[in-house]
Amino acid sequence: MPQNRVAKRCLKRYTLKHGVEGPSMVGFTEDVSREGLFIKTIHLHPPNTRINIELSVSGDNIVKIEGTVMWAKKVPPSMINYIKKSGMGIKITRIISGEEIYNGLCE
Repeated sequence: MPQNRVAKRCLKRYTLKHGVEGPSMVGFTEDVSREGLFIKTIHLHPPNTRINIELSVSGDNIVKIEGTVMWAKKVPPSMINYIKKSGMGIKITRIISGEEIYNGLCE
């Protein structure tokens, strides 16, 4: 499958919360770019679902993001640490707050 991605991905691990109605489920980033991020989680949403994300960056800095699930891969909870890319690929549609912080993550 060809990669359509233009933005550089950076391997970064941050704690986050995500959800449809509001960010309530826990996950972690594996990589981030200006266009999207990968969320490692057992709480998946189907592709094309719009979700809200609160990304906890250093200290008390929270970046609030709206995104669309592009793909999701479910694995048994006991295997999440052993299978690569178990979670969701998210395309960022809007950064609600903390855009400067988020853009600085890949520098």
